[in-house]
Amino acid sequence: MEIAVVGATGFVGAPLVRHLHERGHRVTAIARGARAAAADLPAAAFVSADVTAAGAWQEVVGRAEAVIHLAGRSIAGRWSRQAKEEIRASRIESTRRVVEALAGGRCRVLLHASGVGYYGDRGDDPLTEEEPPGRGFLAELARDWEEAAQGAADQGVRVAAMRFGVVLGSDGGALGRMVPAFRAFLGGPLGSGRQWFSWIHIADLLAAVSFLLDVPALSGPVNCCAPEPVTQRDFAAALGRVLGRPSSLPAPAFALRLAMGEAADLLLASQRAIPRRLLDHGFRFRYPALAQALEELLGGRAA
Repeated sequence: MEIAVVGATGFVGAPLVRHLHERGHRVTAIARGARAAAADLPAAAFVSADVTAAGAWQEVVGRAEAVIHLAGRSIAGRWSRQAKEEIRASRIESTRRVVEALAGGRCRVLLHASGVGYYGDRGDDPLTEEEPPGRGFLAELARDWEEAAQGAADQGVRVAAMRFGVVLGSDGGALGRMVPAFRAFLGGPLGSGRQWFSWIHIADLLAAVSFLLDVPALSGPVNCCAPEPVTQRDFAAALGRVLGRPSSLPAPAFALRLAMGEAADLLLASQRAIPRRLLDHGFRFRYPALAQALEELLGGRAA
């Protein structure tokens, strides 16, 4: 299959390009500075572009049979007014440009990134894909992001919104930020520790993307997270066990709010997301349980 990956050089995009190549797909990698990744990624072609703006890259997208859209500015860091505008534009404007590119093309499926932040702070409620959006910046961002992608559905393209949980990988991402604190004996739960933490091993996420490409019945929102979410307290305890470190030094909510402002919602909001649609369609997780996932990612490098 001819696949265009937009946002192909990030934490998820780069391993996804390798994964799709290994499965025999012909992949075009599109991202800022994509050509610099040519030595490391097995893509058939590389296109460097600002995907929030119209350009020649849209012609490449228009020729693809499937498009996977992952581009977006990082949501880490304080959310100033300017940062919020940049975060929104990087997702919503780029999605609109992707949808424009699909008009009259041969694309059959558009998979685009979203997040479980769509649900807002929902306490202990199990969150399947039928739940409505919550409140707050991330929830409104995800809602508008998904709405922008629906323009492709009006053109007859199957559209699936991949609502990612926190992606766990050994080469950066969330674990890359957490592990140093635990190794320095400074690890522990965030806030009360009672909030739910939805996560997914990167190998399962890559497999889920392939699954979504192959299953025509899957469109609309799809929770891309492990079937066994955990509380922040249990996550910290599991990470501490794998690393052989204590996990009893909490980061109080007020301190996180002082340091991060509104962006502390990333760490303090509770989302108990359940991947109901993946499970109902027969997807099998290799790493459904957190302990198993952390052991595979970090067990050999605990010292």
